[in-house]
Amino acid sequence: MSARAGVVYLVGAGPGDPGLMTARSLELIASADAIFYDRLIPPGALDGARSEAELVYVGKQPGVPSVPQEEIGERLIEAAREGKSVVRLKGGDPFVFGRGGEEGEALREAGVDFEVVPGVTAGVAATAYAGIPVTHRDDASAVAFVTGHEDPEKQESALDWEALARFPGTLVFYMGVKRLGENAAALIDSGRDPQEPAAAIERGTWPGQRTVTATLGTIADAVAREQVKAPALIVVGEVARRREELEWLERRPLHGRRVVVTRARAQASGFAATLRGLGAEVVELPAIRIESRIESDEVRALAGALGVYELVCLTSPNGVRLLFEAMESAGVDARALAGVTVAAIGPGTARALAERGVLADVVPERFVAEGLIEALEDHEVNGARVLVARAAEARDVLPEALRERGAEVDVVALYETVREQPGDDEVEGAQRADYITFTSSSTVTNLTEALGDRFPADARIVSIGPITSETARAAGLTVDVEAERHDIDGLLEALLDDVRQSA
Repeated sequence: MSARAGVVYLVGAGPGDPGLMTARSLELIASADAIFYDRLIPPGALDGARSEAELVYVGKQPGVPSVPQEEIGERLIEAAREGKSVVRLKGGDPFVFGRGGEEGEALREAGVDFEVVPGVTAGVAATAYAGIPVTHRDDASAVAFVTGHEDPEKQESALDWEALARFPGTLVFYMGVKRLGENAAALIDSGRDPQEPAAAIERGTWPGQRTVTATLGTIADAVAREQVKAPALIVVGEVARRREELEWLERRPLHGRRVVVTRARAQASGFAATLRGLGAEVVELPAIRIESRIESDEVRALAGALGVYELVCLTSPNGVRLLFEAMESAGVDARALAGVTVAAIGPGTARALAERGVLADVVPERFVAEGLIEALEDHEVNGARVLVARAAEARDVLPEALRERGAEVDVVALYETVREQPGDDEVEGAQRADYITFTSSSTVTNLTEALGDRFPADARIVSIGPITSETARAAGLTVDVEAERHDIDGLLEALLDDVRQSA
């Protein structure tokens, strides 16, 4: 159900991994008129918001002036009274150290309707990602979530340290880094065993999550030595010992690696998601943007007359997508290619065709124009009408080779790739990259020109194939890794091989 006008939704966005956001949270973000959001929401959490939605940052950051809590409540009330549907988006769960209760009380007092959408809280998620079960049949039948940093305006602590010391289970402290030494000492002084296992989990479920283990008596020194910073959780209990067997996040092959993806935004998401699933911290730095040309008279005429060709060559998934969009506009479908030999430059292009009901007749072993030329050697093209549908700036190797064999070749540009200017935040995120992946010559040319002297000097360059590598070297880059299979799967395989060799 979409967000309703005049209602405020107190929504938990989870601890940081976008995959842990609930379906309801995404639904509300996609339909809200106004979204008031915190600092620690997951990356990309607002990507699904409507373009006309009002996005208001009200997060709190240590050492930086922040929006007072009372003012946040007033702004929520004001937006709802204006008839807007309002999402108050918080990291974690709004009712677990999220001040959602205070905001709900302010809304109720003002007569504003509200709903609460729970989120996965860090105390459960970050510990699980660290391989630490907060309960375990052999070690802990209870868990307590405790604030490690109370409101400094309180007259006296609300925490009963003697009760916490006696608590027969796991203690999970939120916001506990700053006062870790004092809190650990209070537990020990109140009778908790200083030899009890403990752990600190930094940036739980976020890229680059790391865990430091020690004992209750030594955890503060370990955290200081390893320079653990907020946001971090502190876990105290026998279950922390289970990490030795249950650790899994850090074992993913790309954990701790920062990888730059330079593909166009429309194509990058799948590759980026795969990299994240393997543990990488991904910086999407699109060097190109795909601009369609299917509204041109040339493409319109082509879309309605595909049957005149004996051979149609497609050189990218983008080309497939746009060709079928043009066909749809012309009132035709895949049947227009009946009897036509269809050649795809590689498996990605072939998959895009198959998704639209067309099985490619020709797919080369080498996924470059030269490979397609070789694959077509057994096909008689002398006197045949051939269509090469491609990007405007593509090389002329394929059409020229076909013309030399006597084919009547029409080259039609379905799209062009134009430079995408990266934002400062994206460029800054790329500065500490371990790898930069290039999927075409245009990504190399446009990114190097866009970044200039800000190009990350220490990152290893991963190229999808020889043509892209040649462009990279011409731009003054050292190509460290080149895929043997010239598609995204081959690029990923080459990256993983390089990581394994460097381990």
